[in-house]
Amino acid sequence: MRLTATFFNEVATEYDRHRPTYPDVLIDGACKRAALETGDRVLEIGCGTGQLTGSLMQRGLQITAVEPGARLADIAAQRLHGLGNLELINARFEDADLGGEKFRAVFCASAIHWVDPDMGWQRAAQALVPGGTLTLIQYAGLDDPETADDQQAFMNSLRAIASEEAASWPRYRDLRTTLAGVHERRGNISEAWSWLGGYDLGRDYVAPLFDDAEIMAEPAQVEHTAAELSALLATMACWARLSPEQRVALQNATHALGDRLGRPIRSSTAACFVSARRQP
Repeated sequence: MRLTATFFNEVATEYDRHRPTYPDVLIDGACKRAALETGDRVLEIGCGTGQLTGSLMQRGLQITAVEPGARLADIAAQRLHGLGNLELINARFEDADLGGEKFRAVFCASAIHWVDPDMGWQRAAQALVPGGTLTLIQYAGLDDPETADDQQAFMNSLRAIASEEAASWPRYRDLRTTLAGVHERRGNISEAWSWLGGYDLGRDYVAPLFDDAEIMAEPAQVEHTAAELSALLATMACWARLSPEQRVALQNATHALGDRLGRPIRSSTAACFVSARRQP
């Protein structure tokens, strides 16, 4: 897992250019859920090039951000310079020296699955003040009749080129099922998050650390040209596991799909956060 995680540092410039930010309404909802106010100190795990970090800083929060990739951290520092109070720690979350500080909130966007779950959940809880909030953010694919044909065509290509990656691709669900599945597992945020993203992060010890989890989701339909979708794929973990031949084949298949459609490739997604408060 760690070898795959270093891939993002190798493609840091492309990652910064092509990875999407998160909608303001979602970030506002997460900050409201955590009862954050201007000047509050929060911790971010795996800030990447600062897509979420910048949004939090714009809301007047003081950020300590941990990022193991040196190139990613450098880009984040340059992007966010002068925006507000930011401390960047270039280290894995498991190893980072936080100086014993306690935070009003801990955020992690599309990165908690790179943290060792046997210690990461505990460390996140320990970093929070009693009643502080852990908030996990990511995009989740949605099963939507309006975009299902495009999504299925892409998955057919992926299945033909890299069946192992297609088999592990996160499952598409409709929005109602997505919300209900998290609600059913609300007693353990690690189980709820694992179900949402298709991860193996659930740990029994997490349940007593946090209160019931809540989810907010902002659905949207998005369009990518074949070139845009290829560029986005090249910043994803699955890309690191593909052979050079598979990468070329997937790019060719994506462009062929775009040519066949004669328009951008459509997909449905939901920007989600799942959050839970630290038990006293």
